[in-house]
Amino acid sequence: MRRAAAGLSRVPRLLLFDSVLSRLGYRYATAVGFVWGFVFSVGRIERRDGLWIFRGMPRRTFGRGGACVGGCYLTDRNLSDDVLEHEAVHRRQWQRYGMLFPVLYLAAGRDPLRNRFEIEAGLEKGGYL
Repeated sequence: MRRAAAGLSRVPRLLLFDSVLSRLGYRYATAVGFVWGFVFSVGRIERRDGLWIFRGMPRRTFGRGGACVGGCYLTDRNLSDDVLEHEAVHRRQWQRYGMLFPVLYLAAGRDPLRNRFEIEAGLEKGGYL
C-alpha cells in the first residue's frame, strides 16, 4: 500500500517538473520576457550561453539588479560574468518548473539569503554576499 502511495506522489512531479508541461511554461515565459525586453530595452540585446540579455532596461521594469523571465535576463547594466552564471541557473529553474517557478519563488520568500532558488543560483555570484 505504501509503495502504491509513494508511486502516486511521483505522478505530479513527472507531469510538472522537467516535463513537456514545464518546457511549455518556460517557452511562454521566454516569449513574455522577449516582449518585455523589446518594449523597454534601450540597450544592446545579445545571447550568451543560451540566455537572452536585454540591457538598458528602466529600473521600474525589473527587481533588484535584474530579472530572469524564462530564457531572458532583463537589466540595466548588471552584467558581470558571475551575475550571468547566477542568472543561467535561474534560466534552468524556469525550464524545470515552468510557470510554477514564479509561484514557488514567491513562496520561498523575498529574502535572498533564505530563498532556496537564490541559494541554488549562488548568493555570492548573485551579489547578495
